[in-house]
Amino acid sequence: MQSGSVTTPFGRRPAKLALISRQVDAAKQTNARHVDKWRVFRDACEAKSSLGLQDRALAVLNALLSFYPEAELSSEHALVVFPSNQQLSLRAHGIAETTLRRHLASLVDAGLIQRRDSPNGKRYVHRDRAGAIEQAYGFDLTPLLARADELANLAQEVVAERRRYRLAREALTICRRDVRKLITAAMEEGAEGDWAAFELMYVTAVASLSRSPTQQQVEGVLDELSLLRDEIVNRLSDQTNFENVNGNAGQFERHIQNSKPDSNIELEPSSGKEQGAAVAANSKPIAQPMAPFPLGLVLRACRQIIDYGPGGGIVSWRDMMSAAVVVRSTLGVSPSAYQEACEVMGQENAATAIACILERGGQINSAGGYLRDLTRRAAQGEFSLGPMLMALLRSAGADNVRQVS
Repeated sequence: MQSGSVTTPFGRRPAKLALISRQVDAAKQTNARHVDKWRVFRDACEAKSSLGLQDRALAVLNALLSFYPEAELSSEHALVVFPSNQQLSLRAHGIAETTLRRHLASLVDAGLIQRRDSPNGKRYVHRDRAGAIEQAYGFDLTPLLARADELANLAQEVVAERRRYRLAREALTICRRDVRKLITAAMEEGAEGDWAAFELMYVTAVASLSRSPTQQQVEGVLDELSLLRDEIVNRLSDQTNFENVNGNAGQFERHIQNSKPDSNIELEPSSGKEQGAAVAANSKPIAQPMAPFPLGLVLRACRQIIDYGPGGGIVSWRDMMSAAVVVRSTLGVSPSAYQEACEVMGQENAATAIACILERGGQINSAGGYLRDLTRRAAQGEFSLGPMLMALLRSAGADNVRQVS
């Protein structure tokens, strides 16, 4: 058995308090424990990103475990292995000695092994007359035994996270396919709507993905495209319902958005003829619920409102709505006008409308009157924020191009 639970490193390597603390904790947690050494190694491999280890470091750990003769790590046996650098290098697939030392240090820093240095820094063992180990100097595997449960939990978390990432990638692939084909079908079959705007939203969202996206990036773009897909399906569904009712000599007609792709800022209301002569004189168009656009898209189109967010930034819809209240007062929009916009459009879309008005501040004489007009048209189903946002995005893109050139 190894005498003493704390040892300091040989030579110039300093003794750190964190290292001493780990040695004491490991000694306390290994009493009467038995753990399969290769199961612990597999868990460490799964959790390598959490431990900050490279593949070569794991190859060195594998070589160290191969020098431990038992199948199980146990406090009943000496847990110190003492191979020379040459032997260790051979079992680690010929790794260079300088690289070997670097990865041994990383295993120590990760808390998977401990150094048990001899007086002269060499690795060797003292045996009794029966051949049993009395004292060994080398690398102590006690931390692997002490942290077996922790490594198992880390491995499970990594596996679960990898599965979530894989599912998110699969869902994003399907969503991209759906949006792309729905827009193409709508364009080819002449469905009414500003499909160029939807195309730009799709391209903008997909372009934000890096070559090797993180799970957060994938989930963020998936949320944006899911909202976009839902809105496209709703538009096409509304148009189908409109055609069905009209074909049956319906009692009313649902207004369908018909913006111009080259419109400067927003959708202009359709004329009475375009809405259909069969609409009764006393009937009113039925407004459809307006789903909010992705916050990232709104902030790319409306950059000025970011300065009005809490702490000079916007990271959530709550921040966006707080900023909109500040901007509303700055623009001179009455509380009643903004409240009505929130009731008709929804709080997120009302805040987006305020952001768009702020972005176009120099082109609008009365922000309050303009917002009331947008609210009225939205209540009649004659207005959508999509074309306005897309025009601002195009304008922002053109400004960036001019600045670069």
